[in-house]
Amino acid sequence: MKGFYFITDAGLSRRGNISDVRNALAAKIEVVQYREKKLYTKEMHEEALALKNLCRNITFLVNDRVDIALAVNADGVHLGQGDLPYQLARKLLGKKRIIGLTVHNIREAEEAQKLGADYVGVSPVFSTRTKKDAGRASGVALIKKIRKRIPLPIVAIGGINLSNAPEVIHAGADCLCAISAVVTKPDVKSEIEKFQELWKKY
Repeated sequence: MKGFYFITDAGLSRRGNISDVRNALAAKIEVVQYREKKLYTKEMHEEALALKNLCRNITFLVNDRVDIALAVNADGVHLGQGDLPYQLARKLLGKKRIIGLTVHNIREAEEAQKLGADYVGVSPVFSTRTKKDAGRASGVALIKKIRKRIPLPIVAIGGINLSNAPEVIHAGADCLCAISAVVTKPDVKSEIEKFQELWKKY
């Protein structure tokens, strides 16, 4: 797991999730996380299935919803601290599917490792309006501390843009996500490619 980690956001998107994911794939990303909070389950299932079909050759994850992940045969889920407990999610998903956990401090990161999580999402790194319940920004200091303590891949999320992304990479993040810095722009593919280039530089 390395590079730009793409998360959908229909509320911010100019052209919708399907278009955004197509552009993200064209930019050669390796992971797509489908995050949707407002649709009815039936509609969410239909969109997730369409996205899964697009993402046949890369990792496709569903945010929060283990049921949707199973229904569309996703590669796994990403869970927050208030979502379905890891142990139950693992029991439902089996050993082979990916489970990532959002962490806000060292204790949660170490617990994620003990549980057997496949990666941790450090959030929010910087102040963000994309996720209202994201909590207080940690800065890159937390990424550095987690990098020293646990070997799991680190995905940095929250308030990241082209200006501060180099800090995030230097701190030790394996992946980063920048939602509003990408899906609100006219050319999603081009914006993602700018982030992808940073991994070559740093």
